[in-house]
Amino acid sequence: MAYLLGIDIGTSGTKTVLIDEAGRMLASAYAEYPLAQPRPGWAEQDPDLWWQATLAGIAEVLKKTGLRGEEVAAVGLSGQMHGAVLLDKDYQVLRPAILWCDQRTGAESEWIAETLGVEKLFAWSGNPALPGFTAPKLLWMRRHEPALYARIQHVLLPKDFIRWRLTAELATEVSDASGTLLLDVARRRWSPEMLAALAIPQSWLPPVYESIEVSGRVSVSAAALTGLAAGTAVVGGGGDQAAGAVGAGIVQSGLLSVALGTSGVVFAATDEARILPGSGLHAFCHALPGKWHLMGVMLAAGASLQWLRNNMAPGDTYDNLTGRAARVQAGAEGLLFLPYLLGERTPYPDPAARGGFIGLSMRHELGHLVRAVLEGVAYGLRDSLELMKRLGVPGAEVRVSGGGARSALWRQIVADIFQAPVTVVNSSEGPAFGAALLAGTGVGVYASVEEACRKTIRVESRQEPDPSAAEAYEKGYALYRSLYPLLRETMHGLTSGFGG
Repeated sequence: MAYLLGIDIGTSGTKTVLIDEAGRMLASAYAEYPLAQPRPGWAEQDPDLWWQATLAGIAEVLKKTGLRGEEVAAVGLSGQMHGAVLLDKDYQVLRPAILWCDQRTGAESEWIAETLGVEKLFAWSGNPALPGFTAPKLLWMRRHEPALYARIQHVLLPKDFIRWRLTAELATEVSDASGTLLLDVARRRWSPEMLAALAIPQSWLPPVYESIEVSGRVSVSAAALTGLAAGTAVVGGGGDQAAGAVGAGIVQSGLLSVALGTSGVVFAATDEARILPGSGLHAFCHALPGKWHLMGVMLAAGASLQWLRNNMAPGDTYDNLTGRAARVQAGAEGLLFLPYLLGERTPYPDPAARGGFIGLSMRHELGHLVRAVLEGVAYGLRDSLELMKRLGVPGAEVRVSGGGARSALWRQIVADIFQAPVTVVNSSEGPAFGAALLAGTGVGVYASVEEACRKTIRVESRQEPDPSAAEAYEKGYALYRSLYPLLRETMHGLTSGFGG
């Protein structure tokens, strides 16, 4: 029996799982850490927090299972995408990592788009220039922190920093590298045209592997710290969304994944790099060789519900809040919520977008607000679905994952607004589980990622759309869609005028 380790470097904490080759969860661990926001719109983390969380997680799962490190066949890595981890010539971290949800690079993103133009940008990278991506962060460093910028010798993504700590190898893989704006997604290699246009040295970037390739092996020093055996294979792994899709079995067309985590993501696997310029959709490499995926991203999905609870019902449980929302009819009695608390990415790549409740009356109470948040997030995710439909991507079934997927009400709202069945699979560990399956494929435990999914993943629940809610939600979605264009200038005025 082979045992596989999956590690996911998340925004709020690191999840570590240990599974057997049948996909049975033997142990899991979660270590939290803070998110620093030194200025409005900024988001940073000390990479050492990820490493300490990784050490704690590995130690905990080995202790829980009683397994010895040499019994672990391989390690798979996943993590939050787009973050910029900057190292100097001595491999020392130069500054806190700038994260995916950081919005400071609006001006740099606009400069890239205007300088290169849509045609070159999409031909060279396959994606729009968005503030969350890695390349604009480097341009921001060049402009605002030139002394530190001059010392950069290596640029890593969050999970790849952990790879370096585990293996002493600098490496990345295609799915995570797709989110840098520096990868030629169609050709699955660094884009020499993008690097030249932005004057970023390719020497700063690590070699790019496929997600199932062995990218390094646990070093002697890391073995002493982790309890793993020196020489244990570490595979490429995947960005959190690609790895999470593997963990949900989204490895073929016809299935959609909706992740209701801190952010919200609609994900569809494709057999080719499909690009829709100007849409806000991402066209990235999938974690399967020769496969790609489309992805639409909402920056504050579960974060919107968390914000509501923390500020309007501190100490209350999510179950109590969604229970109150369940007593409110579809449409929240005319209340809409715009989930742009962190700006937005799809379909509006706008760091100055701001959230709000529209339609408040004296009749509305907390249950209405919660229901409006759940519906507003689902409306925003449907924006991505509609864009995918324009590219001919089918969505016969929606597999929901993330913390929000634990709510039967939220799953039903997604089913009703998407007008598609919503299912939940047996694995609730998402990217960490997917990373473990990629690890197993990389060392031959499975013949392919598809086989790994067939052997380990099964549907456990299914919710059909409610026809009685369809009319209310179609009206609600049309109204929701009308609001951003109407309020965009107001949002920007509030952002610029009051430091929002």
